Amino acid sequence: MTMDFASLADKAIEGETLSRSECEAVLRCPNERVLGLLDAAYRVRRHFCGDRVHLHMLINAKSGLCPEDCHYCAQSRVSTADIDKYPLVSMDALLAGARKASEARSRRYCIVISGRGPTHHEVDYLVDVVRRVKEEVDIGICCSVGLLSEEDAVRLRDAGVEQLNHNLNTSERYYPSICTTHTYQDRMDTLQAARRAGLHLCTGAIFGQGEEESDVIDVALALRDLEPQSIPINFLLPIPGTPFQGMGSPTPQQCLKILCLMRFLNPRQEIRVSAGREAHLRTLQPLSLYPANSVFVSGYLTEPGQSYQETWKMIEDMGFEIEEHHGG
Repeated sequence: MTMDFASLADKAIEGETLSRSECEAVLRCPNERVLGLLDAAYRVRRHFCGDRVHLHMLINAKSGLCPEDCHYCAQSRVSTADIDKYPLVSMDALLAGARKASEARSRRYCIVISGRGPTHHEVDYLVDVVRRVKEEVDIGICCSVGLLSEEDAVRLRDAGVEQLNHNLNTSERYYPSICTTHTYQDRMDTLQAARRAGLHLCTGAIFGQGEEESDVIDVALALRDLEPQSIPINFLLPIPGTPFQGMGSPTPQQCLKILCLMRFLNPRQEIRVSAGREAHLRTLQPLSLYPANSVFVSGYLTEPGQSYQETWKMIEDMGFEIEEHHGG
């Protein structure tokens, strides 16, 4: 049976959840019909998000030195990847990063530190950093710090952090295949603690880790139930020295189908094309803006990415406009 993708857009706009069979139809869309699928996803994106695009830039504020065994990560304890390893960078470096993010017209600056979770000293330092950034730079702030208590989440919120990034990364079923030192539930607990503390949630997934189609659908539905404000969609970069080096890559068409599914299931959310967009979408990158309304610019922790100037041009060429941060 040929799926009517326009009907899926109607369901999404009306607030209805796609059935599993409809989710499967999106992921199995024949490549020759991908433009029709993108058109349907764009109807939903435009209805709720207009033609605006949000840019985000991150800083790797503490690199490596992590006790966790996340198989996708070059900073984990099981990685032999050739990366820089260092403790928390200086206040000046973090302020310079915030100014660079503002110059890039980013709506939000994401401060990322490696590790299982922040120490009390690290939370104290981040609180001071965030207050300085909010005094000197007009930009929103997101932190990605690993597992976090509600008490520490409150402290970050009071300092000026708007949202916490903590990705689900994959389905609950598949999670033990990508990490054994903490659980899917540990991640959910952190997200719920952040929400109770009054932080917005930024949580998404990584695709291309050997998961099955059912896992893609499961995590997409879990994100719908969670209702985060922002959903970063990553595609695995199989970095040499990590357990996932040499992992097969999703095709550009597969990436677009996943982005469309995320838009149908999360019609109002900010959906961000994140790590791996350059490597996996390749020449089809601009088409990702039909389902997604946000992108990371200028790199991803240990890996480089498209410059913000190139991203500006891509957005302009597609007829979209950048929505910058304004106060708050």
